Amino acid sequence: MARRYSKKASRKVEQTMRERKEGTLRSGSTGRKVTSRKQAIAIGLSEARREGAEVPERGARGKRTRKAAGRTKTAARTTAAGSRKTAARATAAGSRKTAARATTAGSRKTAARATTAGSRKTAARATTAGRKRAA
Repeated sequence: MARRYSKKASRKVEQTMRERKEGTLRSGSTGRKVTSRKQAIAIGLSEARREGAEVPERGARGKRTRKAAGRTKTAARTTAAGSRKTAARATAAGSRKTAARATTAGSRKTAARATTAGSRKTAARATTAGRKRAA
């Protein structure tokens, strides 16, 4: 398999990867510690470019592949949007049913509780009133 980058570039990337592993690799202007493997590789290639190593320009690799990927992404986006709508519709219908079920069940329980409590109170009142009259 052919080399993608020059030996100098490979050495530079290797060095930056080692720095990342040690925790001494810092990013550009912010100076934050780099923990991402991909970011470390990008920094290594960028430094190699600055030093004059043979590295392809940024984003020059695989233009044809990117075009094909763009087409795939567009197709995926349309499919995803369609499935999102369907999912939203299904969820809305499901939540409506669940809400209706919960409300009905809740009102049934509350009604039963109120009726039972009410009849108990009424029965107690009637009994007490009956005792008072008898006395």
